[in-house]
Amino acid sequence: MTAILSEMPGRDHILKRVDGRLKILLAAAILVLVVASKGFLLPLSLVTAMIIMCIYLRIPARTWSLRFSEPLALVLVLILIKLFFSGQEPLFYLSLGGMKITGYKDGLLDGLAMAARIGGALSVVSILSFTTPFTHIISALSWLKIPKGIIETLMFAYRYIFLLSDEAIVIYCAQKNRLGYSNLRRGLSSFGMLAGSLTLKALEHSQMTASAMTRRGYDGNLPMMRHRPFRAREVFGSALFLTAVVFLWAI
Repeated sequence: MTAILSEMPGRDHILKRVDGRLKILLAAAILVLVVASKGFLLPLSLVTAMIIMCIYLRIPARTWSLRFSEPLALVLVLILIKLFFSGQEPLFYLSLGGMKITGYKDGLLDGLAMAARIGGALSVVSILSFTTPFTHIISALSWLKIPKGIIETLMFAYRYIFLLSDEAIVIYCAQKNRLGYSNLRRGLSSFGMLAGSLTLKALEHSQMTASAMTRRGYDGNLPMMRHRPFRAREVFGSALFLTAVVFLWAI
């Protein structure tokens, strides 16, 4: 869990120093273009840029493979559904247990197009998360007037997801040492105890956090980072990059 969600300290680079507000606005605009795209050029260009970024930032292969494994599994299922249940032009036939299954060419193309858009959107979000510290993202969301309740929920979730993850690993290892997962029945029982323990831990942490914040004078307002004025070169660079993306989208 830590490898999947934690920030990527990595090497210092120019994108890390760009204002988080500009990066979020730029990412939102590119996401709209990716969703609206009908071809493969823009989404695949973004996927290529994301791969180059991972190599440049020296992000461990295990980290980004864990991040992308679940979306890729969903994309594979989506392609199979479109291949066999959508389309008009037959591509091939399969016979399984006396049942004839048809794969459709136009369904496959639709599935690949949707997969490309998902990959492109995922690449945009990944590049944003790889190059922007979480505190900068929260500060930018505050500047964008996102409701305080959402921002505070994000902050607490990000803070405690790692803590609960560590506690889950400790409980799981203790159960495993006592043969808690030796068979299916014991495994289900152990998993239920693990889920219940984590729920109680989460409630306990929430009460302790609320009490600690109240004692420290919490009045419903959390201090945020102060924003510096926008830099002309960053605004110009963002506009230039967005123009290039629009050009790829229009091709």
